[in-house]
Amino acid sequence: MFKKFSSEDISGQNQVKASVQRRIRQSIADEYPSLEPLLDDLLPKKSPMIVVKCQNHLNLVVVNNVPLFFNIRDGPYMPTLRLLHQYPEIMKKFQVDRGAIKFVLSGANIMCPGLTSPGGLLDDEVDEETPVAIMAEGKQHALAIGFTKMSAKDIRTINKGIGVDNMHYLNDGLWKMEKLE
Repeated sequence: MFKKFSSEDISGQNQVKASVQRRIRQSIADEYPSLEPLLDDLLPKKSPMIVVKCQNHLNLVVVNNVPLFFNIRDGPYMPTLRLLHQYPEIMKKFQVDRGAIKFVLSGANIMCPGLTSPGGLLDDEVDEETPVAIMAEGKQHALAIGFTKMSAKDIRTINKGIGVDNMHYLNDGLWKMEKLE
């Protein structure tokens, strides 16, 4: 999704009204309840919130020139990896085995066998179409953020095909864009 993302992919940006800002804050608080006490620091009410519209129906939520969240169409908001590294407990986690790391870091989707093999871990409470943090076996920080194609139970039983769509990973275009000028 963000493989070759750059400032050229941006089609427009708008400072949002207070009502839209409240709606965005509320949907983020609903999606990530553990982040709610920190929302005033992350998305201050007095700072202008900018929604950056990009190609492929992608929206970035930017505060103080720093991209914090993104979503596709009207889907759930997902934190950027930089934000996830600061607050690692806000998302449910899946872990891939060592063999999958290089593929995930090149933008590949996460296949079911990479999650179910020894070294892979699944959070059984994750449903279909849920944003998850992708951890790597033996590593401390998340290497990607994905969107589940099937529930954790289905991934375990079917064990075939794409389990998680890779949305954002280390060293992709969004990761390299620390600030939006």
